[in-house]
Amino acid sequence: DLLPLVEQKVKDVRQSDNRELYRRLWWQYAEKRIDLYRAVGPCNRVLAVNCGATPHVAFAFLPSRMVFANTIDVFPLQTAACFAVLQSRVHETWARMSASSMKDDLRYTPTDCFETFPFPAGWEANAALEAAGREYYEFRAALMVRNNEGLTKTYNRFHDPQERSPDIQTLRELHARMDAAVLAAYSWTD
Repeated sequence: DLLPLVEQKVKDVRQSDNRELYRRLWWQYAEKRIDLYRAVGPCNRVLAVNCGATPHVAFAFLPSRMVFANTIDVFPLQTAACFAVLQSRVHETWARMSASSMKDDLRYTPTDCFETFPFPAGWEANAALEAAGREYYEFRAALMVRNNEGLTKTYNRFHDPQERSPDIQTLRELHARMDAAVLAAYSWTD
């Protein structure tokens, strides 16, 4: 049922591509990332972040079996503890210092922002990180559904000092608790 739609929307574009394989196999997804799909294969979900120029660092879990856009960095990580560390202000500060930018917008790159980041010792098994990350993520997801807003609109509201809605205030409090758990994982409790 979908082949006529793909033929209508894709075939002409592929026929003009300079790569013979794309012209011959016009109906197939062109940019296979075999290593990526091998890495995410054992995962039910993966952690992802927008790698285009964006005002906010916003990680999200995505199903591992989807085709990812080239504007998404994908990590074969499934735990809320990992989400807590990467969504924290500690990591955001690191990313903003390490990444390239366009205007004031961040361009998150794994080689500069993720691979160089000093994760706290034992973070993978840290129950406090897991709990804080799960609570924040689940509240944020429910908030976005309730408000019919995506990550950008939600974080625009989150960072707007004039925004006083109870839900955004709660999200800010949960973020502060998640940040405190991350700082404690580094033994930065003062």
